[in-house]
Amino acid sequence: MNCHESIGDRIARQRRRQRLTQEQLAERAGLSVDIVRKLEQGRRQTARLATLNALARALDVEPSVLVGQPTTFEPKDNEDTASVLALRQAVSPASAVLGEEPDSEEPPPLGQLRASLRSTEEIRREGRMAAIGALLPQLIRDARAAAHAFTGDERAGAWAVLAEAYQVAATTLTALGREDAGFTALERSLDAARRSDDPRLETVGISTLSWIFTKQGRLADAERVALAHAERIEPGFRSQPLDLALWGILLLRAATAAVRQEKEDAVVEALNMASAAAARIGRDDLVYATPFGPTNVGVARVNFLVEMERSGEALRAARAVPEPRSLPPTWCARFHVDRAIAHIDLEDDEGATRALLVAETAAPEWMRYHATSRRVVAELRGRERRRNSPVTELANRLRLDA
Repeated sequence: MNCHESIGDRIARQRRRQRLTQEQLAERAGLSVDIVRKLEQGRRQTARLATLNALARALDVEPSVLVGQPTTFEPKDNEDTASVLALRQAVSPASAVLGEEPDSEEPPPLGQLRASLRSTEEIRREGRMAAIGALLPQLIRDARAAAHAFTGDERAGAWAVLAEAYQVAATTLTALGREDAGFTALERSLDAARRSDDPRLETVGISTLSWIFTKQGRLADAERVALAHAERIEPGFRSQPLDLALWGILLLRAATAAVRQEKEDAVVEALNMASAAAARIGRDDLVYATPFGPTNVGVARVNFLVEMERSGEALRAARAVPEPRSLPPTWCARFHVDRAIAHIDLEDDEGATRALLVAETAAPEWMRYHATSRRVVAELRGRERRRNSPVTELANRLRLDA
């Protein structure tokens, strides 16, 4: 993917491949031709995710093709090399197709596998993508070998580690625009979860599946699987906080898909139920590496308001979010990126830049991989008159011209 292309360049290139005029593309996407023209002419660098999904659907491509996100790991000095190919090989080894036995090397003890998984999940929450890419293939190989070598309770525990490791692989590959490979990893995760000693892992996998469907532009599927599973596990009066949280996470996944379909009533309904679950829990916790509680629900509300172009309301809601710094770094960074988008909509470029710099402080490496962050910075830089400014320096750190 050419990183020098703008989002408008990519839309225009795909449109020409389909032999469509701007007017025909707009009609097929259900958008005004003015939006298509402004994007293609570079007068707009950002667009609502609902708009991007509509354009991707009309052009028969995945949204990642249009947004231009990085598709491989950054090279790092003094670290093991991260490789998308190595991650693919770990998720889908040739030996599995050939019916061969896993590597005969003795796997690590279960306690060591669990410690490696916890370390990898912490790295993911920090947004250190290259480190994930370097460590994850070996963790998957070790957990798969353990699942075949161990017996009894240890075997079930190894399947649980493997299920979560596959989920990390699924989100990592999808974040790099490799949605189909991510889907394969998620299928492996769900299979491992059903062999494990933890019945809740299937719910975690369904939540990740909804997210992957959203990234693929399969918004109706994303909403449907999240809501169907939420209905299946709907908590009762005596439910544990963990089960309430998993239910709430599914509702937020459904709301994310609904907002990109511009189904505001569905968004409000799902968000209200998730808010009630968070209020009942009364605190923020990590639930299988995903935060849930009043803070994360507040952050989600801001995201939905931004997507619905209710920017003033989004910024007011952002000020009411309790302690966003208590969230994992990548969630905190995304919150501030949403604040930046709201500031841009209100023609406050200085406020947007300040929000982006806070986001970078929280998760600098994640910012370089995150497509929305890169688009927002590119738009601000395009309007900047000074050769040296905070936003041009930020663009350089994000390697927008690399």
